[in-house]
Amino acid sequence: MDMDLGYGFSTYSRASNGGDRDINVKMENQQKEKSNAKYSIIVPTYNERLNIALIVYLIFKHLSDVDFEIIVVDDGSPDGTQDIVKQLQQVYGEDRILLRPRPKKLGLGTAYVHGLKHASGNFVVIMDADLSHHPKYLPSFIKKQMETGASIVTGTRYVKGGGVHGWNLMRKLTSRGANVLAQTFLWPGVSDLTGSFRLYRKSVLEDVISSCVSKGYVFQMEMIVRASRKGYHIEEVPITFVDRVYGSSKLGGSEIVEYLKGLLYLLVTT
Repeated sequence: MDMDLGYGFSTYSRASNGGDRDINVKMENQQKEKSNAKYSIIVPTYNERLNIALIVYLIFKHLSDVDFEIIVVDDGSPDGTQDIVKQLQQVYGEDRILLRPRPKKLGLGTAYVHGLKHASGNFVVIMDADLSHHPKYLPSFIKKQMETGASIVTGTRYVKGGGVHGWNLMRKLTSRGANVLAQTFLWPGVSDLTGSFRLYRKSVLEDVISSCVSKGYVFQMEMIVRASRKGYHIEEVPITFVDRVYGSSKLGGSEIVEYLKGLLYLLVTT
């Protein structure tokens, strides 16, 4: 009996010590990843002259202790957006703000692909330039990723603590309806399928983006669905989406038709 008890205690001790070692290794890896983390923030723009300076200022304000770069992908804005970005480069440095323009509007999806080619970070953030995605949430994205080891952290309007500000009832219903429709048919595993404020491991984004075919607003939906189907770990952070203050929305009837076509495509192919 004594031998059995002794053996059992020894086995338990080894298992316990092994568990402690696993926890310590995990903590060490998380600390190492945190110390080596660099974030490439891709910001597609088209006619965002009135917004780009403020969004850049807010990113620097809320990520003061984080290693990051901002990659502005401008699609030939006629309003002088690129001139403002060049002025910002003189203030913050060309190593912190990268201007990677394209000659004309070529689609939101290809803008991310273009920006990704120039990203030097091991994490990539994608966000809008029109202040609808407030940089104050970026620390929460980073914290969530560090705590969970997630491959993707996505902002959501549709959980406790999230919401929308500045939309009329029709647009709220349209957005909610689009998400309900997608949830019903695609089961993506996230609450906000049409959101576009996300943090990715760079390697994961490269993998997911290579399997996507959409180029417009449907691109965001396709990316999260593909990532879910590939089994990547996805976490959510509640955000409040604020409608743009300056400039006009680029969402119209054609984008809604595009969304419905994209939904049908993903239903067939995933």
